[in-house]
Amino acid sequence: MSLYTSTIGKFSRDLGIDLGTANTLVFAKGKGIILSEPSVVAVKKNNNKVLAIGKEAKKMVGRTHGGVVAIRPMKSGVIADFEITEAMIRSFINMAIKHPFFIKPRIIIGIPSGITTVERRAVVDAATKAGAKETFLIEEPMAAAIGSDISIFEPQGNLIIDIGGGTTEVAIISLGGIVISCSIRVAGDEMDQAIISHCRRNYNLLVGERTAEQVKIEIGSAFPMKTEKSMEVRGRDLISGLPKNFTLTSAEIRDALSEPINTITDAIIMTLEKTPPELSSDIMSKGLVMTGGGSLLKGLNKYINHETDIPVTVANDPLSSVAYGTGYVVKDFSKYKKILISSKNI
Repeated sequence: MSLYTSTIGKFSRDLGIDLGTANTLVFAKGKGIILSEPSVVAVKKNNNKVLAIGKEAKKMVGRTHGGVVAIRPMKSGVIADFEITEAMIRSFINMAIKHPFFIKPRIIIGIPSGITTVERRAVVDAATKAGAKETFLIEEPMAAAIGSDISIFEPQGNLIIDIGGGTTEVAIISLGGIVISCSIRVAGDEMDQAIISHCRRNYNLLVGERTAEQVKIEIGSAFPMKTEKSMEVRGRDLISGLPKNFTLTSAEIRDALSEPINTITDAIIMTLEKTPPELSSDIMSKGLVMTGGGSLLKGLNKYINHETDIPVTVANDPLSSVAYGTGYVVKDFSKYKKILISSKNI
């Protein structure tokens, strides 16, 4: 073995990246998921200088002074701020590959199935400028299916629902391809905004995104619970401008979340209506698989089952399904190459 080959084997680190609206996960070949960070960047307002990325930046959300702003450069699964996204990806690559003499990695990135060619090109360009040797894209529902141990190359219909921060992906997969898909920009973030709107409309109180997310996690639900819960929350009174404590119940939060939940359910039903009969039969017997952080909303699986009469299973590790999917592709590139979108073809 030559010294060059030995060096490549030692320092190259092919990566799979779930570049999410809320969180970014990185899978390194031979190591597994080595990084999970919020997709947040704190910058100086006057010159866009990056001050913090990931967990440190998220701590600043809603708490920065006038000269600093915490940005989420990914909106609805696509790049909203190219330069900040590039800086974020570069930082995550450097965190994942700490050796200063590494060979540039080949990167597999999960993307929403409904994004445009221009948006795909923006992801590839950001990864390339951040240090990727070669970039391939994989549609998120396909990556989620692979990461959930679904046999995507079998001649059987598989229904996968990936509810992330910015998008919900619904797809029927068979024979290594997406037969029918629906991508909507309604997911976890819209649920948080629904809670914020509920507090403003019903209590004249303003709560922040982090508080709304915590309410969703602790007492949010899509289906009536055996024991209803309540939670004390602090917000800013929109009339007096002063801080004020108030109590929210799981029943009212369920009502507040009904619109985004119904939108997601409608996307599932619309996809099923377009599904060929043979694949519909497979799905009725096998059920659908939910992944993504949004699938952890209490009772969502029961609600979708109630509305569709299809068995619903939540993936074993729904938060990491897409990242594991990209990682499995990295580990067995030749097997999965035909389902990838090459940067040369965009």
